Amino acid sequence: EVQLVESGGGLVQAGGSLRLSCAASGFTFDDYTIGWFRQAPGKEREGVSCITGSHGRTYYSDSVKGRFTISSDNAKNMVYLQMNSLEPEDTAVYYCAAKRWALCAPPYDYWGQGTQVTVSS
Repeated sequence: EVQLVESGGGLVQAGGSLRLSCAASGFTFDDYTIGWFRQAPGKEREGVSCITGSHGRTYYSDSVKGRFTISSDNAKNMVYLQMNSLEPEDTAVYYCAAKRWALCAPPYDYWGQGTQVTVSS
């Protein structure tokens, strides 16, 4: 059974940092791509970043480029999202998701339950 479990969300002041973690199980990590998405109240879900398991290629949305860094530990089936210089606009529920093959474009097949990130001004 594929499972994705996010952790690391919380409340932080603008300019601060958080590191989100995604623990993946039930599949061969190297064959999958892991993406981070977020959804703020009243807004559509937005793709934030992704990393391919086999080659470690990364993608960032323009809104987070230069501030967020995605990384993975394939041996532990973990993906991390280091978020620096956080802004109130980054407030959202953050989800990790997984899909087969080394391609960041949706759709994704499996989703975690999400973790709340709140950035105060």
